[in-house]
Amino acid sequence: MKTKIFLFGISGKMGKSVLECSFSHKNLEVVGGFDFVQSLTLPTFSHIKNVNINFDAIIDFSRPDTLDSVIALAEKTMKPVVIATTGFSDEQKKKIEVLSKKVPVFLSSNMSVGVNVLLKLVSEASKYLCSISDIEIIEKHHNQKVDAPSGTARMILDSIESSCSPPPCYGRVGHDALRQDNEIGVHAIRGGTIVGEHAVLFCMNDEVVSIKHEALSRKIFANGALKAADFLTEKKAGLYNMNDLIEVKNKQ
Repeated sequence: MKTKIFLFGISGKMGKSVLECSFSHKNLEVVGGFDFVQSLTLPTFSHIKNVNINFDAIIDFSRPDTLDSVIALAEKTMKPVVIATTGFSDEQKKKIEVLSKKVPVFLSSNMSVGVNVLLKLVSEASKYLCSISDIEIIEKHHNQKVDAPSGTARMILDSIESSCSPPPCYGRVGHDALRQDNEIGVHAIRGGTIVGEHAVLFCMNDEVVSIKHEALSRKIFANGALKAADFLTEKKAGLYNMNDLIEVKNKQ
């Protein structure tokens, strides 16, 4: 029997990618979703109270201001939810934590396995290089991305801060923008149709260590979210992330 998916942001770029990728998953099926633009192929709702279809899990690829609707539907149906949206406020993150005490919640700012391996590499490199290097994070995305820096850049920052804790400096401008000895530079580039690129530079005297990930297609994020939804269907209430999914895959 297929796991039926309800998709928030079904008419958006990522929603369309999830729908396309779902066709190659024999045990998963998108049956409808939430959006303010009608999907051409599946039932689409703009109000939670009107949702009248059955599903097994929720995937959210929408916007932060849709979170209350995501939570309302998850609580109403007691179904697991994969949250792949970025740009949440601290208050919204607390709401997600509260939800995870009721239903399984998979939260990740990046659904790519490669990015999550990058985070592990950055954390390990920071242990050795943090005290002897200038650290810079550079992220690039398409010109329609609304939040900056990206959720993944913030995850990278957290990975570095697990080993050392210099304060972030978000971009530099002006004549007084000289780099401080104890800071992490974070820079956001927006242009064209760049899917997503993240690089971390550990800059020392006469040498640079660079760790980089480049997304060549939205499919890596869509497939990651679908795998996360499948993963959640057998879990108890709690807050899960890509590390949990990667560990399960490594044991198989």
